[in-house]
Amino acid sequence: MNDGLHVLAVDDLPPALDELCRLLGEAPEVGEVAAAGDALQALKMLQASKFDAVFLDISMPGLDGLELASLLAKLSEPPVIVFVTAHDGHAVAAYGIGAVDYLLKPVRAERLSAALAKVVRMVASTEPDGTPQQVETMAALPVESGGRTRYVRRGDVRFVEAHGDYVRLHTDLGVHLVRMPISRLEEYWEGTGFTRVHRGFLVAVDAVLELRSDSAGGLLAHTTAGDVPVSRRHSRELRDRLLAAARRGELGRPGARP
Repeated sequence: MNDGLHVLAVDDLPPALDELCRLLGEAPEVGEVAAAGDALQALKMLQASKFDAVFLDISMPGLDGLELASLLAKLSEPPVIVFVTAHDGHAVAAYGIGAVDYLLKPVRAERLSAALAKVVRMVASTEPDGTPQQVETMAALPVESGGRTRYVRRGDVRFVEAHGDYVRLHTDLGVHLVRMPISRLEEYWEGTGFTRVHRGFLVAVDAVLELRSDSAGGLLAHTTAGDVPVSRRHSRELRDRLLAAARRGELGRPGARP
């Protein structure tokens, strides 16, 4: 799977289906989106073509989403299931079938992004030929403002600041607020060049231009988007990573990250 996830969206309400397809189509993890207006049409499409994931409404006439998911679970290569519904009363049954996530309508872009991250991990763990996963988890984060959604690329983020249940993404062009705990984002961005330097901060190692001392004798990592406090607990690891990046010629090159 080199060109993004192949995803099927299923909903019997055309406006809801159109909106779901739009959100999926804008997500950087998704390469292709197909749509089905009912469970029977979806079943035919799934028998004719392989999909990595199905985003599935539950309340549909005839064969409902839970029944369809039960049938899909019996396939030799079942797709990853994400339920999308206006009701939260089916969550236990949905997870019992094996769904990786359960999204409530109206779907927020940040929740969809988190669900897609789970899908990417599931697909990566079940690649039949053992090839490495080409779709990166959270390569961009959705930022909602004024009823519109835009994506902030991971490679543009210099450092991340915790703000309760949110994070602030600091870039050269500004600061963007995303609803996601910093611990969750650290998990998703592990191994992508970011490291924890403080209880409330992650920094992109190759965005660090130099280390400075503050007025109280503390350590600061200087980036083009501002200074980041470094705790004593994390200072040794950061210095080691900066030294390794300098030896590779990557230090101070924030544009090098994907």
